[in-house]
Amino acid sequence: MGKLVYLKDVVTLKLDSGACSGCAMCRTVCPHGVFEISGGKARVAYRDSCIECGACAQNCPEGAVFVRVGVGCATAVINSMLGVRSSGCCCSIDQYETSRT
Repeated sequence: MGKLVYLKDVVTLKLDSGACSGCAMCRTVCPHGVFEISGGKARVAYRDSCIECGACAQNCPEGAVFVRVGVGCATAVINSMLGVRSSGCCCSIDQYETSRT
């Protein structure tokens, strides 16, 4: 069975491979196995499987991982499926905030 893909090419996950020390903490804490270690550095192997939980960024001692926790399109889709009405993707939130100011 392949990796679960939430939405293709919408995740806010970013990795600064230059800052990565290769400690593999991101791989250890990621509940969906998004990261692999290759050549002594982390790499994002399954980006579209990221659920934007933030465990990787919170546990990276080098600050090499960035993700907008809980505001991404994947979160919006999951929350809408669960009936949470106040959740929207980051694109919608940014547009809403901009239009109100």
